Amino acid sequence: MATLCLLLCGVGLASSSSSGQAGLSTDAIVQKLMTANAVRADRLHGYHCKRKYQLDYHGVFGGHAEMQVEATYRAPDQKEFRILSQSGSKLLIRQVLLKLLQTERDAQEERNRKELEISPANYRFSLDSTQHTPAGDFYVLDVKPRSKNKYVYQGKIWVDAQDFAVARMEGSPATNPSFWVSNVSIQYQWASIDGFWLPIHNYSVTQVRLGGRAVLDIEYSDYQVTSERRTTPPKGATKSPILPDPSSVSAQPH
Repeated sequence: MATLCLLLCGVGLASSSSSGQAGLSTDAIVQKLMTANAVRADRLHGYHCKRKYQLDYHGVFGGHAEMQVEATYRAPDQKEFRILSQSGSKLLIRQVLLKLLQTERDAQEERNRKELEISPANYRFSLDSTQHTPAGDFYVLDVKPRSKNKYVYQGKIWVDAQDFAVARMEGSPATNPSFWVSNVSIQYQWASIDGFWLPIHNYSVTQVRLGGRAVLDIEYSDYQVTSERRTTPPKGATKSPILPDPSSVSAQPH
């Protein structure tokens, strides 16, 4: 039996500020990230996009499955999916890809989103480096969970130094999501699209303890932002950015 799920999160609105601010402390970077995300979350009302899922399992019952989905998000907590096509292993589609979508719906609940927040309540942060690239400047932060539960990661996040949005994440769950899993590695990317920071790619590899490997690749395209709310967030609002639920990126392929 397989469960391999990944939650789409982390939307944001690109700012018009100048280049990244030099000499910021780790606390200042995290605070700016949280504050900027509160503004972004308040302004984004909804979007829809297309996704392409590709799943390969190499092990006892090797198989491949693909699924194309249209996803619709309505703030603050509604996700809807329409399956456009599916092919390959029916077992992988039924036990993995379709369950992935349901897990993503469930993760929109407020009580679950609190557990997924990138915030000082859930993580300890330290500045690893500042990177200057053709795509822009980034603060690279090490993130270590304050407690080992199924919702948190250990790894690194790349924070855009201009917009203070999470542009990239690499890590693994703080705890193994299953006895059958020996290791899970996750790479997640966001980009500024039509003024909003939205997920564009996910790649995760799950190593199975008794042998085997599950590789999940998700591509996001054709974004359309449906509307914006033009309100001002409450004073002091610090709604945090969130990462996909690491407990949903796991495999039990037997």
